[in-house]
Amino acid sequence: MNRDDNGISYQLSGRLEVPVVMLSNSLMSTQAMWNPQIDTLLQHFRVLRYDTRGHGQSQVTPGPYSIEMLADDASALIEHAGVGAVHFVGLSMGGMIGQQLAVRHPAKVLSLSLCDTASEMPPRSMWEERFAIARTHGIEGLVDKTIKRWFVPGFIAREPGTIAWVREMILTTSSDGYVACASAVRDMSQTHILSRIRTPTQVIVGREDPACTMAASELLHREIRHSTLHVIDDAAHLSNVEKPAEFTALLVDFIRKQSTNGRIAK
Repeated sequence: MNRDDNGISYQLSGRLEVPVVMLSNSLMSTQAMWNPQIDTLLQHFRVLRYDTRGHGQSQVTPGPYSIEMLADDASALIEHAGVGAVHFVGLSMGGMIGQQLAVRHPAKVLSLSLCDTASEMPPRSMWEERFAIARTHGIEGLVDKTIKRWFVPGFIAREPGTIAWVREMILTTSSDGYVACASAVRDMSQTHILSRIRTPTQVIVGREDPACTMAASELLHREIRHSTLHVIDDAAHLSNVEKPAEFTALLVDFIRKQSTNGRIAK
């Protein structure tokens, strides 16, 4: 485990001669959320994964944060790691960061996979309620409802071991880190920048995602030029955990295609 100059914890793994995939985690998770993808990705790519500021082993700095700040963190990490331009994969908050990264630092992004994410996250009142719970009861007060949003009921029932692992990952999040990052999500307004994304983009969404909905993904797909949309059935918010084989295949197929064909015309 390494840290960059901003106190961002990261891991860089894989062969030097292959393209680099950068993985960005959701709110209330760590880089461990990508464990179901790592072994397969490393067969084809070098992988840079990290804990977003305020999460995991990265530094918790005073909030609130902004998505722009978190995108600049990602850009600085790319520079620090010395890997050149990356194929960026972000889920939920990670996908929000990816949208900004592709606009603010386009030369650093070869392709963009936006997974179970959105360009707007209303209503503000929902976030204020969650902040109050986090400040009063800690992350423990949010974990049960989070699990229910992240997974379809059938998965929760048949995969208790996975649910226990995810629960422990959520509970590693500090209340201060959660509120600081969630403030960035609450205040995000990015639909107007989507038409400026020129990076080859795929959008992936679990059909039953109640947090970043099908409608939100369809909006991303409409607004981002030349993007593709993939819907994963019987999956909710953490579709990479619920349907790891299908999700990972979509990543590998898309990124290998971009690595072979290069960037689409602007």
